Amino acid sequence: MERVTLRIPKQQIDEVEQLVETGEFPNRSEAIRSAVREMINEQNDGRPERAGKRNWAKV
Repeated sequence: MERVTLRIPKQQIDEVEQLVETGEFPNRSEAIRSAVREMINEQNDGRPERAGKRNWAKV
């Protein structure tokens, strides 16, 4: 795996930490990897009417 450094608003990190604390994910890295996989899967779902309509920059 490759290491990536990124900045995420504190509120989002707190929410990710909560997912880890409740056992939904084993750690923050896996939670973020899961979110990236989901984003990629949604972008590649083959439905042209959704192409380019995602706003992934929501805070």
